[in-house]
Amino acid sequence: MELKNKIAHAIHANIGKVIVGKDEQILTVLATWLAGGHVLLEDVPGTGKTVLARALSKSVDVPFTRVQFTPDLLPSDLTGHSFYDEANKRFVFRKGPLFTTLFLGDELNRATPRAQSALLEAMAERQITAEGISTQLPSLFFVIATQNPIEQQGTFPLPEAALDRFWVRLSLNVPEKEDEMKMLLARTSEDPLQHIDKVIGAKELESVQKEIGRVQVKPTLAQYLINLLDSIRKHAKITLGPSPRSGIQLLKLSMVWAYLAGEEFVRPEFIYELAPIVLGHRLILEPEARFEGIKNQEIIDECLKKVRATVR
Repeated sequence: MELKNKIAHAIHANIGKVIVGKDEQILTVLATWLAGGHVLLEDVPGTGKTVLARALSKSVDVPFTRVQFTPDLLPSDLTGHSFYDEANKRFVFRKGPLFTTLFLGDELNRATPRAQSALLEAMAERQITAEGISTQLPSLFFVIATQNPIEQQGTFPLPEAALDRFWVRLSLNVPEKEDEMKMLLARTSEDPLQHIDKVIGAKELESVQKEIGRVQVKPTLAQYLINLLDSIRKHAKITLGPSPRSGIQLLKLSMVWAYLAGEEFVRPEFIYELAPIVLGHRLILEPEARFEGIKNQEIIDECLKKVRATVR
């Protein structure tokens, strides 16, 4: 997709200096942030998940924190805790790393469900409740979490409630040979990540978010989305289909897609392109289907081909 928005183009081009050959993934992460969502990057080690998040943090002038998730991590390690200030003879609350704008949770599935749950309120409501006090987070609050889908020892799979908070699940995959060659040569003497600068501020990003609401959604487009969700839910090999929240998120992300492409209306093609990465991690297959080796992606592809759009 050709980017029509100058701000988004500047961020995309800046990250592209570090992450080579992954234009679609970069665009999807940026679009999810603009839509108000959160991203789960799931791939094997060494594919650039953390580098992508760090490149984004260096491109936009907002507070950034990174936490390495481990089995001994506690919820208070994220939200914060009180300590006794001997000098002033009173308890003082020290905010945790979750009080930020851009949060990177590395290897999220290495933390226990108790620690993972500390993210849920922040992701869903943009607020943190610690020691009985609720504090609002910035409107640009954005979570990028990474996890390795291959290694299972010492990990805690994310429950459905946690997965549903992530608008998108992405894989970066191994680059093409030509792109990998460029990446190798770019790192022979120095890390290109050290040489990218801030290109956008928080206020500029917020202004883009406000403009996205101008993108229009025709009733026939909304009906197409509803029909698609209904088709997936009624599929014979599905135990649990996409939630209503996932439909809202898919529509909002499609609005961002339309905005970045310079379109005034959401087109069915945007729903078609984004459905697999928005809905794929929310389906639960029947035991027989899992035994047969059927993938969530196959179910979504089948329903996308079956449900036709009649947008006018």
